[in-house]
Amino acid sequence: MTRLDVEPPAAEGPVACDGPRALIVAARDVPLGGVRGMDVHRTLPHRALPMVGAWCFLDRFGPQDTLMRVEPHPHIGLQTVTWPIVGEVRHRDAVGSDVVVRPGALNLMTSGAGIAHSEYSVGEGPIPLDALQLWVALPESRRHGAPAFERHEDLPILDLGQGADAIVVMGELGGVRSPATVHTPIVGAELRLPPGVTVRVPLHVDWEYAVSGMTGTVDVVTGMDATDADAARRPGAAPEAGPTASVDPSRLVYVGTGRDHVELRSAEGARVFLLGGEPFEADIVMWWNFVGRSHDEIVDAREKWEARDPQFGTVIDHGPERIPAPPLPAVKLTPRRRRD
Repeated sequence: MTRLDVEPPAAEGPVACDGPRALIVAARDVPLGGVRGMDVHRTLPHRALPMVGAWCFLDRFGPQDTLMRVEPHPHIGLQTVTWPIVGEVRHRDAVGSDVVVRPGALNLMTSGAGIAHSEYSVGEGPIPLDALQLWVALPESRRHGAPAFERHEDLPILDLGQGADAIVVMGELGGVRSPATVHTPIVGAELRLPPGVTVRVPLHVDWEYAVSGMTGTVDVVTGMDATDADAARRPGAAPEAGPTASVDPSRLVYVGTGRDHVELRSAEGARVFLLGGEPFEADIVMWWNFVGRSHDEIVDAREKWEARDPQFGTVIDHGPERIPAPPLPAVKLTPRRRRD
């Protein structure tokens, strides 16, 4: 669940998706409030970087000790990708799923035209919790279809050499393909780097990519000076020097398109998450928990959720409790555009 009725930080506008880049995007803290009292660290969307391929949203909730109680809430037009780092979360949804999300296992929910789900941390008190939650925008060919859920505990691993490897969570990397269902050409992979080595990661030249920090610090060899996506709003901020961009758990680096590989190195060892894919087929409109194509489509989804329309179903083992939709902003919602 998220709050997208508040605009991302101001910047000069979206970066062009037409070649190699070295754009640093810092996570911003977003309080979710309510009985959960949680803070999340959000990297996507950003005004300078609305999407990476079909990836349109990246939150990290943790590391923190918390009691997580996210009551039933809706989604349209997307897949939720939950990738735990620490802790266990119970997922229930309107297609009858009731599973515990654990580190090393992928939970993938496809909303199609509409679904509702809830997320509770396991136990009755605060527990250590840390996870990535990502969204994949669905293409026109799938976004109006039926909802679905799948879980994958045995994910393939790509050997990157020198003791480094990649868990291929979604899509394809280096010829290794995840069993998870995808609807556009993408990749989502956790890369594990031992200390003191330089690792070459294979890429598709016509895809765009970003590297997001999970643990430790990684130098991403970009071949160009890195630029800070938020430098325009911080007087005196300057680009990082040199042909590398440093990535830690608080930020990602967008490396753009036109590369057949990227090199990563870490002095102390690290884990990062690689996002990539073909540039998405359409501009999208995102608000609250919805991904659509127009203001009117978002308004319609909100009205149906508030009216308890059967389009979203009923979450298993829940009563009438649910999260109400926030008020719509006073302005018309506009697409998050990419520059070609």
